[in-house]
Amino acid sequence: MPSCIVRYEPYSFFNESLLAEAPPPLLSPPQPASLPLPPPPPPGKADKTPRTIIIIVGLAVTVVIFIVCIPVILMKRRKKKLVNKREGIRDDDTSSAESLQYEFSTIRAATDNFSNDNKLGQGGFGPVYKGKLSNGQEVAVKRLAANSGQGDLEFKNEILLVARLEHRNLIRLLGFCFDGTERLLIYEFVPNASLDHFLFDPVKRKHLDWERRSKIIGGLARGILYLHEDSRLRIIHRDLKASNVLLDAEMNPKISDFGMARLFAMDESQGITSKIAGTYGYMAPEYAMQGKMSVKSDVFSFGVLVLEILGGQRNTCFINGEYVGNLLSYAWRNWREGTTSNLIDPMLRGSSGLVSDITRCIHIALLCVQENVADRPTMAAVVLMLSSLSLALSVPSKPGYYMQIDVSPNISPIQGYKSRLISESNRPAKSTSICLSQNEMSISELDPR
Repeated sequence: MPSCIVRYEPYSFFNESLLAEAPPPLLSPPQPASLPLPPPPPPGKADKTPRTIIIIVGLAVTVVIFIVCIPVILMKRRKKKLVNKREGIRDDDTSSAESLQYEFSTIRAATDNFSNDNKLGQGGFGPVYKGKLSNGQEVAVKRLAANSGQGDLEFKNEILLVARLEHRNLIRLLGFCFDGTERLLIYEFVPNASLDHFLFDPVKRKHLDWERRSKIIGGLARGILYLHEDSRLRIIHRDLKASNVLLDAEMNPKISDFGMARLFAMDESQGITSKIAGTYGYMAPEYAMQGKMSVKSDVFSFGVLVLEILGGQRNTCFINGEYVGNLLSYAWRNWREGTTSNLIDPMLRGSSGLVSDITRCIHIALLCVQENVADRPTMAAVVLMLSSLSLALSVPSKPGYYMQIDVSPNISPIQGYKSRLISESNRPAKSTSICLSQNEMSISELDPR
């Protein structure tokens, strides 16, 4: 502790002069100004540093994984595209399959558990039922036989191919359903049933005047042309007949049962089949006798169908006066003799102008049913001939299954035609044996373009 001494005297005991001369005390040098301290770090910065490092590392790992996965994903997509291209399926078909598939319980409820009251008919592929969905839409349900020999994936792929075919003269496939052994096809419902219900009924045939029959013939031609040339798939129907032509509310024709061959795994390769399935009287000779099929096979069937529409009688049991036999032979005979009016349905006979139009259709039909495949026109040519009345028509040659004599009651037209082929070609009967299926399955060929 500092201390001080106090002295007190009645006289001056210090020298004032010396005190005045004494130098002032030295001043200490000024202290340098202190530098400002750095600001303290913001709160939380030290805590964010490890988090930033983690984020950077995570992003780097993600980028590396993404770069590694890109080639794998591209390879898988490319492989899928190749498979779909080979199968004729587009990339978006996988997603569309879900929208086309119905639950079995939904269809069972729509058809009232496949009640006989809702049964519309029975075909070679199975029964057809009328159904009504929960939204009120009416549908036709075809319950396929359980012998298709295909798995779920194959069945779905074939349905996707057929579902992409859209034309006003083709019946539209709305969807499908498979549950265990059940295979169901759901189609749009048409109220007027099939053409044969009108054409071969003496009462209902009155509703088919020339205008409607002409519209049906033109619609059928355009629908077949679409199957042959305008769709992404080349489809040969091979069972065109009146019962496979459905009529909507306005009597517009809609071809049904197309695209079914692959569903039933027919033995086919390069346009030749060892299993013939079709309907007597409609199959082209080369298909019925040798199993050779082409678009000209459908042209032949179309010609037969046109003759039935114009005559109002079935090809297989044609009767006109005392003549009982083959419609094609009868049509050819009257064409050669200039009496084609004998072919015309009496309900259509009217003015000379109307008969002229019908006669032209008979001419076109005879061109379609010619025995020589090369002589038959394509469906594109048929559509042109039907739409252009000024177009000159070539002279037809004899039709398939033509016989110069009336058919004996004990000999069928097919047997008579077979005998003529054997005698003309001088070949053993074995080479021209007929291998026909008597069912009414429509068989079609689907080939991606």
